[in-house]
Amino acid sequence: MAFLEFQHIRKTFDGFPAVDDVSLEIRKGEIFSLLGPSGCGKTTLLRMCAGFERPTEGRIILNGKDITDLPPNQRKVNTIFQSYALFPHLTIFENIAFGLRVAKRSEAEIHDEVERMLKVMQLKGHERKKPHQISGGQKQRVAIARALVNKPEILLLDEPLAALDLKLRQRMLVELDAIHDEVGITFIMVTHDQTEAMGISDRIAVMNRGKIQQVGRPNEIYEAPTTSFVAAFIGDTNFFVGQVGPADHGDYCRLKIEGFDRVLCYNDKRLKPGQMAYVSVRPEKLRIHAERPEDDPRLNLIPGKVTDVIYEGGRTDYWVDGPGGYRISVTRAHQLFGLDEAPIEWNQAVWLSWHADDGYMLEQYREDDEELLRLPAAPEAGRLAELPDED
Repeated sequence: MAFLEFQHIRKTFDGFPAVDDVSLEIRKGEIFSLLGPSGCGKTTLLRMCAGFERPTEGRIILNGKDITDLPPNQRKVNTIFQSYALFPHLTIFENIAFGLRVAKRSEAEIHDEVERMLKVMQLKGHERKKPHQISGGQKQRVAIARALVNKPEILLLDEPLAALDLKLRQRMLVELDAIHDEVGITFIMVTHDQTEAMGISDRIAVMNRGKIQQVGRPNEIYEAPTTSFVAAFIGDTNFFVGQVGPADHGDYCRLKIEGFDRVLCYNDKRLKPGQMAYVSVRPEKLRIHAERPEDDPRLNLIPGKVTDVIYEGGRTDYWVDGPGGYRISVTRAHQLFGLDEAPIEWNQAVWLSWHADDGYMLEQYREDDEELLRLPAAPEAGRLAELPDED
């Protein structure tokens, strides 16, 4: 059952649709992420939920109550901003207590509730410090405690980890998950970072140009993208475009791709011969071989030449020039002691392979996605083209 509903929400600024007919249902108690590039409308949607912006059209329903026209202070929704917005002149205790004092709670209740939050957030011993005397991760926990002490039904997090360094972001992801388990309320997080969204969310909505492209669990979004944009935005992928050919091995079909001898793909979309289709193959699904492997009826096999090699410790990333002008990204995990393996080097002739089940066929070829298929790929991207800048 939906706990929070966005019903046909539209928001325009000077006639430009920042959010364009978005309908979305969020369940009680889940961690839900709004994910997308800058300018896609995710923060605008969050601000409308908080009451800082009013929809041009549509309604917002929270727990069966229409909150579209309610001011922010009358909604059981609190927001954590990227900057944390802590009061520098107040102690940690008083920062957390601020909302309770505004609500004119008794001193005994304020003391008990703040002490509870200090314990939950592992901030005991810091209550007399000022914000400048604690770390970035601790500041974030203070901001969360200040929001949760008022017992909201939903906590909104606007790019909550953007101000932290990489290792602290990784640790705070674990802490946010633990805090959510402790308090049990609904978290809605806005982020442009795919790793953050994939690592913590129960479900994700991928947005682009004011619209929702796909909603699903992280593994659904990654393994079974419904559009070329989702496939390209969530992690890296290789796109191949071709014409659907005859059926082969039951539910599989052959694809006619320029320069390729044969590509076999599982045709779960039931596309008909003659239709155009994308196939998305993640870099980690590909295998790179110094010698041609033995033929297998369900193994796609293509020759290539290594043009870039990046060693990253636990893995090596390769870029390979393949047939048809494709520049293909391959990730090779190091499962064995690396010095026992003969390295594959720059300019070496290689073979690439992937199983027919590991190439995911998208629903249809769309002319407006041509930018994603421009050849050759940008060198730093493990896909056929960079996504357009949407700022």
